[in-house]
Amino acid sequence: MVSFRPVAALTPPPHLASEVAAPPYDVVNRDEARALLAGKPNRVLRVTRVDALLPDDADPHAPAAYARAKEELEGLKARGALVETPARFYIYAQEMQTPEGPHRQVGVMGSASAEDYWADRIKKHEFTLPQKEEDRLRLTEALRAHMGPVFLTYRAQPALDALVARAATGAPWVEFVAEDGVRHALWPVTDAAVEGALVEGFAGLGALYIADGHHRAAAAARVGRGAAAGDPRGRFLAVAFPHDQLCVMPYNRVVRHLNGHTPAGLLAALQARFAVTPLAAARAPAARHEWAMCLGGAWYSLRPTPALAAELAGRDVKAQLAVSVLQDEVLEPLLGVRDPRTAPHIEFVGGIRGLAALERGAGARGVAFALAPTSTEEVMAIADRGEVMPPKSTWFEPKLRSGLVVSYF
Repeated sequence: MVSFRPVAALTPPPHLASEVAAPPYDVVNRDEARALLAGKPNRVLRVTRVDALLPDDADPHAPAAYARAKEELEGLKARGALVETPARFYIYAQEMQTPEGPHRQVGVMGSASAEDYWADRIKKHEFTLPQKEEDRLRLTEALRAHMGPVFLTYRAQPALDALVARAATGAPWVEFVAEDGVRHALWPVTDAAVEGALVEGFAGLGALYIADGHHRAAAAARVGRGAAAGDPRGRFLAVAFPHDQLCVMPYNRVVRHLNGHTPAGLLAALQARFAVTPLAAARAPAARHEWAMCLGGAWYSLRPTPALAAELAGRDVKAQLAVSVLQDEVLEPLLGVRDPRTAPHIEFVGGIRGLAALERGAGARGVAFALAPTSTEEVMAIADRGEVMPPKSTWFEPKLRSGLVVSYF
């Protein structure tokens, strides 16, 4: 049984919510965090990206940095920017415009269980980086708080989704449009019957899946490992969305050299495994196994030859991913990218940045590839097998805002 329950939390007063809330710590760099903090003394980036408040030469992983983050959190509480609220669920809706049109996703914010994480009832699809995980662990322990939610998904259940929709009626408690154009809305669940039905509905799920936030989840689970029943250390902040509402964008690739090939030579080499067709203009791939390539300022469509298509049909789900096929058939054998985690000449470009970013990245000497997005079904299938995705396989949008709800222990 999955344990997903109401969360005792700190929340901003509604009139301060748009100022307090901020993007996740790991999607902005130090300079971007400083810009977002300008004129916003109550933004939670003061805590989650405390390095933006420190001198450039300060060590962001030193004990003094974590102590400063704790001081900043206490300052938010003292100024009334974050106030204690009773344990409850929150319905969290996000709306954004995508190239395909408007997108809306509605999930439940509550507390997930560290025990479920270790028992693999919360399933993972990525490795974590030890240094990044350790940073989140040390910050969480210093704060005794989880500043941003882990992004979870579950296989959509009509009864549970209907319950969530019912709880998100009427005027939201908090609603605002962030700097990136994403609309955020929050409804606290105050009806005891609805709360109980949500607990029961989540308990009936076979599993929850981490969509985004593997480092936050790993750190939180380490904090809560072995916690006794009822100990708040054993629970962490999360939002769970049905899988069929998620917007997964591609994680595209730029390789900054041609590994000794000329553009004509690379095109000829690709034709051994792909049908290569010139495109009149840049466009995203139209099929799971199509790749759009920018080379020498021109765009091409790559589709598997019949022989490669037959091979792909016999491969497992991980080897059939668009990112896997590109790595196995193009990046490693033709462009010398043996390990995309460490290769210095590859860049990963989130789909939200568009095709123009790929053209700029490829320039005159490199090559860029636009991929079809990995589906949530593929993510869950790989997690169910106890496997991990290739690096940089998914880019979920919109990002969850930190600071709307902060859990503590």
